[in-house]
Amino acid sequence: MALFRLGANTETAQLLRGDGVYLRPPEMRDYEDWSALREASRGFLVPWEPTWPSDDLTRTAFRRRVRRHQQELESSESFAFLVFRDDDALLGGLTLGQVRRGVVQAATLGYWIGEPYANRGYMTKAVRAVVGFAFGALRLHRVEASCLPHNGPSTRLLERVGFTREGYARAYLRINGLWEDHLLYGLLESDPQPALQPGGAAAARTDDGDIWP
Repeated sequence: MALFRLGANTETAQLLRGDGVYLRPPEMRDYEDWSALREASRGFLVPWEPTWPSDDLTRTAFRRRVRRHQQELESSESFAFLVFRDDDALLGGLTLGQVRRGVVQAATLGYWIGEPYANRGYMTKAVRAVVGFAFGALRLHRVEASCLPHNGPSTRLLERVGFTREGYARAYLRINGLWEDHLLYGLLESDPQPALQPGGAAAARTDDGDIWP
């Protein structure tokens, strides 16, 4: 994983690079590709996400989203990224959010991938990159994640990257209109991280693949 500072413009504040993928904050120029991928993947994504607002895919809603992400980035409260293949194809999105400092030094991981790119290992590579960012540049102690108990691809992704299953939370998040139980995962900076090479670089792997959001 590599982190680059691209300039003063907050729309291009950060770039993370992984194995065959890169991540950067969303910008208004991404709207067409983002809305097209989300619309094409609607049936695939809806069962795993909060209820989509009626205007979710509109340009106005995307502009609000970009503005909010920029504000959260500037305050180091949350780091939202779009995930791209090295040929610039938009694959999905990933957020390292709810950054807590003080005695906690932790953040929460969330992600989604477009249906055409699922089961091909891209999000695993993106998660590896952002874990390196969390423990490197952000100097966090812990990254947390959760997923639905029947979301096998997501549990396998988290465990492949090195997350440990730590608990079970009843009616934890409201997903697709229903309060759903979730498995709780955690990864510490001191944990073995088979997905990362020394120095935080993303390790090349060819055996990862299946992922749902």
